[in-house]
Amino acid sequence: MDSQQVEKKKIITHKKGVVVSDKMDKTIVVAVETLKTHPKYRKKYRSTKKYKAHDGENKYKVGDVVEIVPCKPMSKDKNYVVV
Repeated sequence: MDSQQVEKKKIITHKKGVVVSDKMDKTIVVAVETLKTHPKYRKKYRSTKKYKAHDGENKYKVGDVVEIVPCKPMSKDKNYVVV
């Protein structure tokens, strides 16, 4: 086992969404929309989830399209940072 060490690679999931709130200091709220399929009826529908992300420079405003990546928790709800 020593000669064959398996390295685990982290899969970083980038999420793309629209800024819906920038009222907090160094924090923005990003709405990420995903397309899901109903398990029984196979109809596709849109699902929206909001994430709080760290914006250290306060440069993003409402309506901007941003990309967020997960990071270690910065507060109770803030687990993402803007790329």
